[in-house]
Amino acid sequence: MGGYDYDLFVIGAGSGGVRAARLAAGHGAKVAVAECAAVGGTCVNLGCVPKKLLVYASHYREDFEDSAGFGWSVDSPRFDWATLIRNKDREIQRLNTVYAGLLERAGVELIRARASLADAHTICIGDRTVTARYILIATGGRPFVPPLPGCELGITSDDAFHLPALPRRIVIIGGGYIAVEFAGIFNGLGVEVIQLYRDDLFLRGFDEEIRRELAGDMRRKGIDLRFNADVLRLEPAGDGVAAVLCDGASIEADRVMFATGRIPRIEGLGLEKANVRVDADGSVVVDAYSRTNIENIYAIGDVTDRMNLTPVALAEASALVQTLFHENPTSMDYRNIPTAVFGQPSLACVGLTEAAARRELGEIDVYRSAFRPLKHTLSGRGERTLMKLLVERATGRVVGAHMLGPEAAEIIQGIAIAIRCGATKQQFDATIGVHPTIAEEWVTMRTAERPPGPP
Repeated sequence: MGGYDYDLFVIGAGSGGVRAARLAAGHGAKVAVAECAAVGGTCVNLGCVPKKLLVYASHYREDFEDSAGFGWSVDSPRFDWATLIRNKDREIQRLNTVYAGLLERAGVELIRARASLADAHTICIGDRTVTARYILIATGGRPFVPPLPGCELGITSDDAFHLPALPRRIVIIGGGYIAVEFAGIFNGLGVEVIQLYRDDLFLRGFDEEIRRELAGDMRRKGIDLRFNADVLRLEPAGDGVAAVLCDGASIEADRVMFATGRIPRIEGLGLEKANVRVDADGSVVVDAYSRTNIENIYAIGDVTDRMNLTPVALAEASALVQTLFHENPTSMDYRNIPTAVFGQPSLACVGLTEAAARRELGEIDVYRSAFRPLKHTLSGRGERTLMKLLVERATGRVVGAHMLGPEAAEIIQGIAIAIRCGATKQQFDATIGVHPTIAEEWVTMRTAERPPGPP
């Protein structure tokens, strides 16, 4: 170890930090992880996992309604928020224990305390200091709250997981993953939801047609979705809060939730003491191998603000350990990474959007299918599924797949493998579908739209 206390010291026990620590320890390195909050990071405690559990809960209202068309009679179903939160918390505590156990079994020392840098090789933990050959910053991110007058009256997604009671009416400010997902969650649980977004259309970066279809679906489900609505301030209103808009309108609710993005969690890390460079937005600047401007200090995950997805942080961790401990310099490939928004309905995609494909490739073919899923022929629900395949005309290669509808995330995972392997439309067509399923539509779309290339 060259006189250092540790080969690798990780600050942050989220998904990326835990993966890097375990893999490095498995190589024989002496590793420690410092974490001042619950083990597992955002994903386990205040993100993907608890959010998905709430999504499941919110679907049951429609499931009860749909069951009537199949002969079921469900008398007066009732929902209890406290029970959901209690059961969710129990599962999160179980996962905390699992993560801590993974570190222990790998031989990683877990230090439950706040850590900060004193210099490039020295870490302060309370009143003591330790040294490390390599240091990894994996502290993730935190909700961003715009500094509006009265912003302290609002809550964030972190707070939403622990509300003492379900609000009757909520205003959600924002147009990203979190805003869309929580709008669906609260609406499904019977809350009156008003979602405000300052631009023309939410979910920037996703395929525009999918975004527009989702907006229509959300409105049909009863979500009051308002675009080009910019909030000026929050102010008290009786027992609740009012969001005052720039046009003078005032919207009263029991709660106002900011879902206005997340920013890197770098406060108190002492990055300036080690001369680690950060961008204007606070993200730690790294190269293709996750190395900062300081030779032995690395950063992965949301704190770098590259692609803020849990599986990406895990992959970055694996690449980092290959680079540091296996003499195999490995960089991340951020192309064709699948992703999903667990809205209602859900959407998922991999590869290029239609606009990006036209811009980057010129001539493309678009295969589109919009249909009513078999389930809804008896449920009576009018919700439709939309699926799109984007194909490079010159090569026949599938360069993008987009889906809006039930189980979109589960289905897109398999499509992502095909696109990652460079599959062509001819290979899709030669694949036999599983019938009757929604997913079979990926291999039965035959008629292409041929939009012109970019001007």
